[in-house]
Amino acid sequence: MTRKYIDCREFPSDTNCSVALSADTDQELLDAAVQHAVTVHHHEDTPELRQQIKQMFKEGTPPIERPMAHA
Repeated sequence: MTRKYIDCREFPSDTNCSVALSADTDQELLDAAVQHAVTVHHHEDTPELRQQIKQMFKEGTPPIERPMAHA
């Protein structure tokens, strides 16, 4: 089983979010990432949002240093 993560620091936001999430399963990571996106970034929980988030998953664990944000 490969650990996966998603890192908000890679994406520009008004809040300059520094959250990075990781989990052992895709479903666990998706659930946590959707909850974060809805609660913190005020996105609507839609199938489209869930698909976009799943496409942002990376294998491994998030780096300690802040990655460069995508413009």
